[in-house]
Amino acid sequence: MKSPAIIAAIIAAALGATPVLADDFPSAVSVSGEATVSAAPDLAQIDAGVANDAKTAKEASDANNAAMGKVLLALKGAGIDEKDYQTSRLSLQPQYATSSKTSDRATSIVSFRASNRVTVKIHDVTKVASVIDTLVGAGANDIGNISFEVTQASKLLDGAREQALADARRKAEIYAKAAGVTLGAPLSISEGGGPMPLFKSRVAAAPVAAAPAQVAPGEETLSVTVNVGWAIKPTQ
Repeated sequence: MKSPAIIAAIIAAALGATPVLADDFPSAVSVSGEATVSAAPDLAQIDAGVANDAKTAKEASDANNAAMGKVLLALKGAGIDEKDYQTSRLSLQPQYATSSKTSDRATSIVSFRASNRVTVKIHDVTKVASVIDTLVGAGANDIGNISFEVTQASKLLDGAREQALADARRKAEIYAKAAGVTLGAPLSISEGGGPMPLFKSRVAAAPVAAAPAQVAPGEETLSVTVNVGWAIKPTQ
């Protein structure tokens, strides 16, 4: 019959742990525990932009500045704090005529396109649809990259951390019982994992007369993983 020390070494090796059989350190078993919790998001983020074409760069830039000015004014009128929206991209690019001759492409500029994008944070997710309607009504013709976030994710995971630790102990006790040993005190506890990636979607801008935007925030699933190592000892 194998000794408890040899059994402990076999368990540790099977679980990816490094068994230490020297007298200075106790043998150990290491397992991971997981738990999840669902929560409604409390923050949304939207990208909105305007693009304008004109025969000259100045005309395109002037038209774009005026269009974005209306969008920013509409956001302010909707009660969005100025600190919650900022320019995320600004560009002015020449537009070329389609030509089959490579040599003509460098000189066949037919117009210029100016674009400006702004990122908006919305702290009340129930207002996402109305903000989208406001943006479209103000002239935004490119809206998308909507994301939802749970801002207090770490705090909400506190209960899940206890569940993850209990899950790790349950697994460790199964291995210990099968090996004919008992669990001792925890030797190490470390946390891994975290909230799952944010849900993102893209919404195409609709005409002003279209039906109001339909947005479903849903719930975010937050997860946590703990890695725990326990000392093991022979069953008395």
